[in-house]
Amino acid sequence: MPLTANAAPAPLTEGVREQVLACLFQHRAVTTEQLQRMLRPAPHPVYLRQVLRQLRGEELAESLYRWRLPSVWALTRAGRRAVVTWPQFQERRVYPLDLAHARGAHTLAVTRTALAFLDDAQARGDELGPLDWTPEVAHPIRDGAADGERMLIADALLRYTRTSPVRTLLRAFVEVDRATESSERLASKIITYARFHNHVPLNGRRGSVDSSGIAPWQRKYPVFPRLLFVLTGAGPKALANRVADLRAMVCEHPLTERFADEVPIGAAVLEEMEEHGPSAAVWWPLDGRPGRSSWMEL
Repeated sequence: MPLTANAAPAPLTEGVREQVLACLFQHRAVTTEQLQRMLRPAPHPVYLRQVLRQLRGEELAESLYRWRLPSVWALTRAGRRAVVTWPQFQERRVYPLDLAHARGAHTLAVTRTALAFLDDAQARGDELGPLDWTPEVAHPIRDGAADGERMLIADALLRYTRTSPVRTLLRAFVEVDRATESSERLASKIITYARFHNHVPLNGRRGSVDSSGIAPWQRKYPVFPRLLFVLTGAGPKALANRVADLRAMVCEHPLTERFADEVPIGAAVLEEMEEHGPSAAVWWPLDGRPGRSSWMEL
């Protein structure tokens, strides 16, 4: 029997409310269509809208209407306070979100990137859920440098399990660029990642070296995540120039050159990822090698 606007929730859709709250917390701002694609198995669109309206009525979620564009949904402050107590989110930092600012599109571009990976993983039979994509992952950098960033904040961390030909756990830091900042500033982010990868941890006010000898990233990751730049928001020529500038930063700076010897780095255009899938040969290696490849084979 088809679900109508006044129909009661079907038993098979139990748990959708919790999934919606979790996805809104994890991804911060999503459209209804994006949320529909995240949920597995996907609930009926009418039922999903009922759940969202119910959460809005309970003041746990809010929506932003955009003229001729899909509405954007996010948790309210009360919604974030409620969900952050769940076991899977207790270690997550809660960043404030101005929903009106979400129309600026960076948050939604990050969500588009997540969905490109989610859809591709499902088609391949790999393991990736909406909570395996964590936006705004922060790591302090305490290397004693007089200048440079003191905090690395990745747009997202991807935790991906490849199931064939051999089961492999893959991790990646993802930077989504909408061509709103200079190409030089974008490329300089690679230096921040290289500093985080290479620096010797300091301990105490006098800057003594941490006697453990363990790099800070090794406390969280068995292998340093690869670094992926996802580009959008400009024409083909402008995006090609940004890729060239990223390559120049990797190949001409001694710190980033050493970093690229140990960590795979690549760049791709978001629209090509959405059309062909991130596992297709849409990625430019940024270490100077020719050709394009899958992000898994960088």
